[in-house]
Amino acid sequence: MTAGRILDRMPRPLDPLRSFKVKTGLLVVAALFFASLMFWVTARWPFRYALILALLVSLAVTQILAHGMTSPLRSMTAAARAMATGDYSRRVRSTSRDEIGELARAFNQMAEDLEAADRYRRELIGNVSHELRTPISALQALLENVVDGVEAPGPARMRVALDQTERLGRLVAELLDLSRVEGGAVQLEREIFPVREFLDDVVRQSEDPRRVTVDVQPPHLRADADTARLHQVVANLVDNAFRHGPARTEVVVRARPDAGGVVLEVEDDGPGIAPGERSRVFERFTRGGSTDGGTGLGLAIARWAVDLHDGHIEVLDTVEGCCIRVSLPAA
Repeated sequence: MTAGRILDRMPRPLDPLRSFKVKTGLLVVAALFFASLMFWVTARWPFRYALILALLVSLAVTQILAHGMTSPLRSMTAAARAMATGDYSRRVRSTSRDEIGELARAFNQMAEDLEAADRYRRELIGNVSHELRTPISALQALLENVVDGVEAPGPARMRVALDQTERLGRLVAELLDLSRVEGGAVQLEREIFPVREFLDDVVRQSEDPRRVTVDVQPPHLRADADTARLHQVVANLVDNAFRHGPARTEVVVRARPDAGGVVLEVEDDGPGIAPGERSRVFERFTRGGSTDGGTGLGLAIARWAVDLHDGHIEVLDTVEGCCIRVSLPAA
């Protein structure tokens, strides 16, 4: 254990006090008291020896009491220097209840936020690099074969190239959406709209509208929300249902009123999501164990769009298939 850590573990008798000014006053009073006490004890000594001893005792008392007052500042300085080198794991002992203790707790919170942001940045770079590498490698291999004359540039080959290009475009679009949401650049533009017409429009733009059933009760149900953001949510959920379900999966989109708001459910007859993964599927780049080429961002974007409405999104317990519910409170 280093000397700094040993000193940091020393008792801090003034920590319970809530004011730094009161601590400073007590420090002065304690120093004068012990200096006077030593003068009284050594009254028969020569004056210079008594004075030296009184000063030494006063200095020792001052060091003991002042250590606990200034230790958080020294710890913050060391932690700040560590942060400059990329180490965000250092924390400050914040047992004091005065202004410096509050500063130490704020510093620890800042360190945690910076550590989380740095971890997210590293994970994002790694995940994006991984997601980009797959379609780019496939395109490169395809184009090399065509250029070398190994394969003819027929419709089937071009279809593969188009699929990979669409995957790249989808990843870039979702990353831009994610950046806007996390940066607070997305503002809600609420409006009252008929839910049935809204859902029919979303389904018409889906992969296969014939496999989607829209059920709105009552038929004239209306909602108050940002249609662009809500379109993004429902479209991602329907696309996710097609992606994870069997070849001819049937998708049902339901809407019901709920305490002045609206509840939307998207259900499919696919394999479903394991209970242990249901809380993680809304995280970035999490695909619930799927390896079908999804970016793992669709449900994360859906969650943020729902959060903008102060709503809630969850995976429901179902006997078969998967059902995701979106609850939007009244405006």
